[in-house]
Amino acid sequence: MHSRSMSRFLVCLIEFVTAIGLVIQPVRVSAQGIAGLLGGAFDTGPNIGGCPVFTTKNIWNTPVVQLPRSANSDNYVARIGASSSLHPNFGSTPDNGIPVNLIGPNVPQVPVSFLYADDSDPGPYPIPANVRIEGGPTASSDSDRHILIVDVVRCLLYEVGGANPQPDGSWSAGAGIKADLTVDMLRPLNMTTTDAAGLAVLPGLLRYEEVAQGEIRHAIRFTAPQTQKAYLWPARHFASSITDTTYPPMGARFRLKANYNISGFSRNNQIILRALKIYGMILADNGSPWFLTGKPDPRWNDDDLHQLQQISGSAFEAVDEAALQMIPDSARVDPTKVVQLPGGLGLGLGSLLGLLP
Repeated sequence: MHSRSMSRFLVCLIEFVTAIGLVIQPVRVSAQGIAGLLGGAFDTGPNIGGCPVFTTKNIWNTPVVQLPRSANSDNYVARIGASSSLHPNFGSTPDNGIPVNLIGPNVPQVPVSFLYADDSDPGPYPIPANVRIEGGPTASSDSDRHILIVDVVRCLLYEVGGANPQPDGSWSAGAGIKADLTVDMLRPLNMTTTDAAGLAVLPGLLRYEEVAQGEIRHAIRFTAPQTQKAYLWPARHFASSITDTTYPPMGARFRLKANYNISGFSRNNQIILRALKIYGMILADNGSPWFLTGKPDPRWNDDDLHQLQQISGSAFEAVDEAALQMIPDSARVDPTKVVQLPGGLGLGLGSLLGLLP
């Protein structure tokens, strides 16, 4: 079969599997054989400003369409709200969502003091004078006020939460992190970040440019009203005193059920919903139920996005991604258990094809 035809065939196959939840019988095939069939031409992941948003083997960027359903799924969904609506917490106006600032390496560094200094990477940070901030410049001083900055030359990520400018040109904030976007290191255990789960915000941000390209290749960040005093990989931190295990822990991953019919939605919404089926979403903070985080962009159609509110929590299920973990302090998945398919799609080898003993 011609390579382009083979690629199209594989895309159609995975879309079919995703759409109907088809169970493929185990087949004994070597991982080397699969790698030879697919090659590395499609091994691409999300990027911003020419920089990767972590690697293609990062758990954020790994499909979960064929992972097993979590034994706690029903409880988690009920606690978040089975009848509560999915909500896109972003839109066309600058103050609706979390903006991203793209900079070069020559932006001056400014001092930043942190409330949670022990959990933060110390300043200074390259915060431009005209920096865009969550909620806009007039957002309440005690709101989340995230600042996300990407140095697109060095592919470095800077995130500051609860950021407020000071008269002397410095900033005060709750917490801040610096990260190399080309590697998959996690924060130390029990350390918070600008997110309660101890994760970076950027990799879970839903961006219009991804929708315009026709595919979202990563999980999406979302919030829940009450969470458990616990966390699951890749999360590193909890933000609750609730020990009842029926509540979802930080880092819990959910996906839109495979049999949920998305054909009646617009093209853009179908792209978002397809990503929720394939990559799912990661619980990263306390907040309103099923609120998806995105980047504001004037190209969003707010009326169209509101159509996503037809979907209730009962359309989702929690998955168990523990088998994908390879190293405790890394977000990198075990590469022997994941195959990247054309267009950035992928499936767990063990669950889809029974490749591993």
